[in-house]
Amino acid sequence: MQLTHYNTNFSKRTFPITLVCDNVTNAPNIGGLFRISDAFGIEKLILCGDVSLGRKMTKTSRATEKVVAYEIKQSASKVVKTLKAKGYQIISLEITENSKPIHSFQFSKEKPIALIIGDENFGVSADILEQSDAIIHIDMFGHNSSMNVVQATNIALYEITKQLL
Repeated sequence: MQLTHYNTNFSKRTFPITLVCDNVTNAPNIGGLFRISDAFGIEKLILCGDVSLGRKMTKTSRATEKVVAYEIKQSASKVVKTLKAKGYQIISLEITENSKPIHSFQFSKEKPIALIIGDENFGVSADILEQSDAIIHIDMFGHNSSMNVVQATNIALYEITKQLL
């Protein structure tokens, strides 16, 4: 018999992960980020930039915006500076010359994690990449060099939470 979200045996858990979105503004993507933030038990979602939480977002979020702790801030760079000062590991999800494949990266259980994801078109800003303690990427094997920000975040949160279990 197929299980529903009413009769699964998944245990509720919150991980010391804050997801910081650097100018992710597409409403369906924001809704998807709420859903996976709930699914992976992250502590907080921080949306930065010109963000709207309208009907298109709630259609995708499936009411998870009511249970996920979140904030809307103007500057992702200021958020990252604040989290870094509080002792968070700043980890950006971006393909760069120096980024490490996510599957080979060891996430520390000693400090909370701030996972930074970037704008749908331009990625994580250079200023935030400079502030990052680590930059990770997802190996890809096709012709394209990028994937949807929500899909990439799904993969990253899966790997991080798997290691933190």
